[in-house]
Amino acid sequence: MTEQNFSSMRAAMVESQLRTSDVDDQRVIAAMAHVAREEFVPAERRAMAYVDRPVPLAGGRALNPPLVTGRLLKEAQIAKGDKVLLIGAATGYSAALLARLGAQVTAVEEEGGPEIAVDGVAVVRGPLNAGSAADAPYDVLFIDGAVEEVPAALVQQLADGARVVTGIVERGVTRLCSGRVVSGVLGLSRLADMEMVVLPGFAAPEGFVF
Repeated sequence: MTEQNFSSMRAAMVESQLRTSDVDDQRVIAAMAHVAREEFVPAERRAMAYVDRPVPLAGGRALNPPLVTGRLLKEAQIAKGDKVLLIGAATGYSAALLARLGAQVTAVEEEGGPEIAVDGVAVVRGPLNAGSAADAPYDVLFIDGAVEEVPAALVQQLADGARVVTGIVERGVTRLCSGRVVSGVLGLSRLADMEMVVLPGFAAPEGFVF
């Protein structure tokens, strides 16, 4: 497939997936129209790069659909210079977009996870649910997938007033959520049910059973 084909597919993604589905932040649209998503998927799956479905990666992981990425970016309200903690960086597509929007990105991915190569992005290898306290506090927590709960360890790495975007798994349904941290407490609002990649290592503790 040629570069021209991918360029046309990228333009179609913007028009048919983003603009028609409440991604109306022009900076986000411009970034996603510029960053070549096909460079962040395995070579054998490049034809799937702009399909509105998760793209399977090695190790059982997957890249979120473009619409999910666009909605997360919109809700994150990235400003130039924001310090962003990106959890579940996968191959670095979201990291590249965040950097394009002017953020200072610390991207966390598991040991042995997908390879990441994004200019200007600090990559940290380790458990996703541990984050990266070394560069805290952060202005934005960007969890690139759905989790059962946002661990206290991540909330503690955020500045007061920090913005949080994530997916939450509830009874098998993944929901796009956003919120803020105020005085160390995270409040989240459910925005929309969306098909999202579920990240490993975020199972909620089981409740006490008599």
